[in-house]
Amino acid sequence: MAWLEWLGKGVLSGAIVVIASEIAKKSTIFGALIVSLPIVSILSLFWLYNDTKDTAKVAGFAEGIFWLVIPALSLFIILPFLLRRDWSFEAAMAVGIIATIIAYTIGIYTATQFNAT
Repeated sequence: MAWLEWLGKGVLSGAIVVIASEIAKKSTIFGALIVSLPIVSILSLFWLYNDTKDTAKVAGFAEGIFWLVIPALSLFIILPFLLRRDWSFEAAMAVGIIATIIAYTIGIYTATQFNAT
């Protein structure tokens, strides 16, 4: 892949994150809406197909995303739960990240059992 195409993908992906965080400063729900949309997944699916033209690979990738979205949700359950119980941001985030890593490990194992890899 040409370095300019690679750079363009990175800039576009980074711009989405910047836009979402800037919008979240004014409205947390609209910032959350932007990042909850599967924009990165959709772009990645398009880019993977464009680069490989391999529909089986795209199908496997989409299925893998499904299996790993579920464990990713653990962070968004644990973090607000702990913050609302007066945990410091750093401690709550650390526990959330550790729990998410554990959930991802379980999710990857589950996905491999269903041949999603």
